[in-house]
Amino acid sequence: MTEIGREPKKKSKGNRAIRMNLFFLAVFVLFTALIFKLGVVQIVEGEQHEENAEKANAKTAYYPAPRGKMYDRNQKVAVDNQSVPEIVYVSTSSTKTEDKIKTAKRLAALIHIDTEFLKERDLRDYWLASHPKKAAALLKESESNLKGAQAYKLQIERVPDQELKAIQQDNEEMEIAAIYTRFSSGNAYEPQIVKAMNPNESNSNGKNGTLLDEKKSSTQRPKNDLTYDEISIVSEHLEELPGIDIVNDWTRKYPYDKTLYSVFGGVTTPDQGLLSDRKDFYLTRGYANNDRVGKSYIEYQYEDYLNSQKEKVQYVEDNKGNVVSQKTIDKGSRGYDLQLSFDMELQAEVEKIIEEEVRNSRARGNYMLDRAFVVMMDPNNGDILSMAGKKIDLETNKIQDYAIGAFTTQYEMGSAVKGATVLAGYQDGIPHYKYFLDAPMYLGTNLIKKSYTNMGTINELTALQKSSNVYMFNVAMHIAGVTYKPHGSLPADQKDLLKMRNYYSQFGLGVKTGIDLPQESAGMQTTPETVGGLILDLAIGQYDTYTPLQMAQYISVIANGGYRVQPRIVTSIHKPGKKDQIGKAIEHRKPKVLNKINNSESDLKQVQTGMKLVTSSGTAKNTFTEDVSGKTGTAETFYYGTNRNWWGKSTYNLTFVGYYPSKNPKVAFSVVVPSVDDDDKINKIIAKRAIHAYAELEKKHSKK
Repeated sequence: MTEIGREPKKKSKGNRAIRMNLFFLAVFVLFTALIFKLGVVQIVEGEQHEENAEKANAKTAYYPAPRGKMYDRNQKVAVDNQSVPEIVYVSTSSTKTEDKIKTAKRLAALIHIDTEFLKERDLRDYWLASHPKKAAALLKESESNLKGAQAYKLQIERVPDQELKAIQQDNEEMEIAAIYTRFSSGNAYEPQIVKAMNPNESNSNGKNGTLLDEKKSSTQRPKNDLTYDEISIVSEHLEELPGIDIVNDWTRKYPYDKTLYSVFGGVTTPDQGLLSDRKDFYLTRGYANNDRVGKSYIEYQYEDYLNSQKEKVQYVEDNKGNVVSQKTIDKGSRGYDLQLSFDMELQAEVEKIIEEEVRNSRARGNYMLDRAFVVMMDPNNGDILSMAGKKIDLETNKIQDYAIGAFTTQYEMGSAVKGATVLAGYQDGIPHYKYFLDAPMYLGTNLIKKSYTNMGTINELTALQKSSNVYMFNVAMHIAGVTYKPHGSLPADQKDLLKMRNYYSQFGLGVKTGIDLPQESAGMQTTPETVGGLILDLAIGQYDTYTPLQMAQYISVIANGGYRVQPRIVTSIHKPGKKDQIGKAIEHRKPKVLNKINNSESDLKQVQTGMKLVTSSGTAKNTFTEDVSGKTGTAETFYYGTNRNWWGKSTYNLTFVGYYPSKNPKVAFSVVVPSVDDDDKINKIIAKRAIHAYAELEKKHSKK
């Protein structure tokens, strides 16, 4: 029994040993695998994991790069950029409010800063930040459980008025408050501009910026613009100013001064930042709150192209939020450049002509005259060669750029629209060489409609040549299906008015031209309860109103053989070039035909003949030295300009539309001068000088 009992014990010990060996082997294998994996992680993948760790703690700051430039049709720079030094502040994830206050105090001792932008809310924020214990005491014991925005709202409301007054009476503390407000205008790693140099200022050394006179008191020193002295002293103390740096920013530069200034449009300042009505739109596209964007016209319309790719600087933080390294990971690049349709030499000359002739006309007694416009465009492709407008300040007598008025304001254009009226008559079935009697027309009991003189029986050529109103009245009545009866009624209704307007819309009158700029006006049309004789006024340009740009598009239709071409400002978009050389085009904008009018080639030739008669022997006889065809216009109207004391006074709008040369025209133009005496010739003088300027520049360019 003993032997039999011992045998199982030996087996049990052997099995246990095997299991132990297997266990140790498994541990050894796992341990070896772990060591191998650690080796792979540390040696093979170490750099990658280290890089990933850095990325987890990396923050990116975006520094401004210049916007795209604008070139004219001759590749001359029309809108440029200029380097501007500025002081910026960048906070980090670990930056505390007390850190900002300390840096603001140190910086305020070195520079001067404008405080006019400060609002009461800014001063309340500053006081709470600079007096944390007093700020905490503003909360009652029952409110001690409130946190964050709820508590802060109560504290803001309870800042003592005497504390705010004390800040306002202390110039130095106001400057600290201003700097702190600049610091706090954005999020961490969003560079905030504290102070920038004004590029238009020059010091005695011929450099941009103003020199700081240390002998002046703080209230006398320049505060708005950064100076070279301030740059120097801040540079020497950067180690004492955490978050502060001096960088080169940009500002817009205009080689042609104020020429076309209003059409180029403005760019917001860093203080203004994103446009409030499009803020969400920009933020979803990666913009920061203080980014500058185009706020009007070309700058606004082409923001997507002009906007730059910012310089990216990466800051790496440790676990405590302290910056341990920084490096530039993308130098950024300028925005795309635009080539414009404008000829800046022509534009500058036309603006000069308008300004001179407006002053000359006012000297002749036209005291209500306060603006004038000229639009010149290529009738074949829609290129706007010049779009000039000037408006005079009647109080200061200074003339301002008002080119935007060429497509945002509208006026009665008078007889200049008669070419469209004749062509509308052709479309409605009136034959060529149709004769009507030009004599006074008597409507109802006391209404007389007539031309400036009785012309007898005339056809459409003479009607255009001599600017007959009565001929156009007959065309309008034909379109309305009305037969003239002396002293009878004129039963035209809204359907007839709409029919006339539909004819005119083919030429771009009463509809938007489609120009690539925002805020274009379509003119003004009213719908009267009783139409009657108003349809006659429409036929001679004395009812509906149109813009100077619409008039240029309309005359282009006649000049080019019946095609309404969309006006354009930007002809191509380019990569940034070197220096002032335009870069490679990434997009060419082709001309666009909006519609063709429902007239035959012979219809157009007939009207073209009439418009040549205007300048050779008609109402514009002896006006031009060049071969121009066109139509004059005078509209009886009332003053509705800038001086409200004159509103309602009778006056005239003088206009001129035409094209040059008469065969194969290269340029079509409109001249619009509101609020002038009817015997003044300013519209003809401006038209003459503008076409002469175009012809002279054409000769100049052909010699190159």
